[in-house]
Amino acid sequence: MRARIQKACLLGTASCLSLITATAMAQEQEDGFLGTLELGESKREIQTDTAVPITNIDQEEIDDRQANTVAELIDSVPGVTLVNGSTPQGSGINIRGFGANGTFGTDQKVLILIDGATTGAEELYRIGNQLFTDPQLYKSVSVIRGTVGSFEYGSGVVGGVVQLETKDASDFTGGEPGFRFRQTLEGYSNGSGFASSSILAWQPNQQTEFLFNYTYRDQDDQEDGDGETIGNSAFSLPSLLAKGKYSFGDNLEHSITASWNQSTSEERDVPYDSFGTSADAFGNVDRDIETRIGILRYQYQPVGNDLIDLDVNLSYSEQSIDSSYVPGSSSLEGTPFFPGIQALADASHNYETTKLTIKNAAYFQTGLASHDLRAGIEFIDRKRLDAPSAPGGTDRRIAVFAVDDIQIGDQLTITPALRYETQDVEGDGSSAPFNASYDNDALMGGLSARYEFANGFAIFGGGAYTESLPIIDDLGNPLFMTRPEKSRTWETGFSFNRGDIFAEGDVIRAKVNFYDTNLRDVTSYSQSNRLTGTTILLDEVETRGAEIEASYANANGFYVDFNANFVSGTETNEAGVETRWRNEPSDSARITLGKRFGETLDISWELFGAKSGFNSSGDRVAGYGVNTLRATYLPQEGALEGFEIRAGVENILDKNYLTSLSTRNAPGRNFKLTIAKTF
Repeated sequence: MRARIQKACLLGTASCLSLITATAMAQEQEDGFLGTLELGESKREIQTDTAVPITNIDQEEIDDRQANTVAELIDSVPGVTLVNGSTPQGSGINIRGFGANGTFGTDQKVLILIDGATTGAEELYRIGNQLFTDPQLYKSVSVIRGTVGSFEYGSGVVGGVVQLETKDASDFTGGEPGFRFRQTLEGYSNGSGFASSSILAWQPNQQTEFLFNYTYRDQDDQEDGDGETIGNSAFSLPSLLAKGKYSFGDNLEHSITASWNQSTSEERDVPYDSFGTSADAFGNVDRDIETRIGILRYQYQPVGNDLIDLDVNLSYSEQSIDSSYVPGSSSLEGTPFFPGIQALADASHNYETTKLTIKNAAYFQTGLASHDLRAGIEFIDRKRLDAPSAPGGTDRRIAVFAVDDIQIGDQLTITPALRYETQDVEGDGSSAPFNASYDNDALMGGLSARYEFANGFAIFGGGAYTESLPIIDDLGNPLFMTRPEKSRTWETGFSFNRGDIFAEGDVIRAKVNFYDTNLRDVTSYSQSNRLTGTTILLDEVETRGAEIEASYANANGFYVDFNANFVSGTETNEAGVETRWRNEPSDSARITLGKRFGETLDISWELFGAKSGFNSSGDRVAGYGVNTLRATYLPQEGALEGFEIRAGVENILDKNYLTSLSTRNAPGRNFKLTIAKTF
């Protein structure tokens, strides 16, 4: 039954694009007015008021992009490159050349936070493990690129920070007592994908609110542009979010929030190698993946007191990956290598991270300068279950941090930032070196400045230094456990934000950021010589790049969004030999042309192109260009009033291509249809 419904919905996607366009045009001709228009509104607002290279994706853009995974939500951010982003497994997020890779899934250089909880796992061989969750649970995603702006969130951030915020009941009730129910149905043609998201929001009074969200997403194997099956691209992902908030005190200045976020995935007879690089050699497994995140948060925001804005966040994050080997599925059975491979496949991986963050924001004046000071302390306890090729242990850390936005006059902002972190790592092994313990600490920080001219033009620059403290996975190498990786980043750039340039009500926003990052004392990567059987460590990694964001919107509803990313990198081994950085993304650019017809209709065409580059194996891949058409129809009257209808066609020309750093081809043409309504 579900298959018939999907087929009917998907076959009608193209017709829906024409129908909703024609309907809106007819209404505009008949009534001459479609609703209140927000002047100068493009798809995404560029953050021109800060020196931090940050991009925010709000609820409207999350809905319009119809993303299948959280990774697909942020692939339009300059500097972000996905590794197999259309599935939760065997995929990941790479920012500025750091983060996910096709061997371990993560290199710990990109920090991922969900409601403040640190998520993800350490290095797991051939398993992508950054984000097993569903985009329907979230109302906003922000991406900080690079180290500047990262110190209040964590250490060792070289690529960037991805922050996700879950939905609240008040997002649907509007802060007023009552019930709201929202149902969303999505269908995709490529892989016969289907998703259902049901949200119940209840606010019994002004002080109390509850939300329950259950989302189920299912997809068969997808096909690439040549009609070939993309291996290991099928998945089922049920997810749930339960959240409650109680506010009390004078002016409701105290609040307590509790939430539970859980996603599960069951895979049967699938390749152990989630990246698909050597599936036959490793054989198949039955694998169960579960991610759990619990939050207990207290906030105190007294009215009239600018010195106190207290946020106490106790979070618990757990990720378990259990797999069992399927006999007869490996080409290496019977060889001397097989026992080791079977032990790798028959393994249970488990990570638990408990974190307490106590942070206060204070606003005060000293002479000509005003301060927005954010300071706090963090207690972090991370446990890893012992497993083949993945040593177990405990990583306990204490960190203190302070970030001060100092505003001098109306034009100059200076932001110093400091973070001190101490670490105690202890192995759970029964023998050396896996039962040893190590202590490390690091002082990190940075300084940025921004100066804004009266004409809307601003310049900014900054520098930052951070250290990646040793991880539990490296307990087998005593040298690595006393050798934190060290990174230095320089940034500079300019921004522009001004209206009424070509016509009344139009707005131009632009931001250009240049960066230079050096990573030294490298332990996350090495070079293997197959002829001699030796391994050579890297001495340093150097990356340079430019990120461009620009938009134009006018009062008639026309808008243009543009972003581009240019990056180059080198790696130098301990022998002094310099080569291309293995995780260097391709240069890329994206342009979106759109038109809003009041509050009723938004139609946009997007073109994304990338130069030729290299995949995760170092093989050259061709450049490509991909077209996407999207339409959002929000009827303001009649029988469909209150419904939200979104239709899209991704990879319109059915292009067959492989993105740089990925291990499998991207999906071919994909029709998408989403229907939602809040009751």
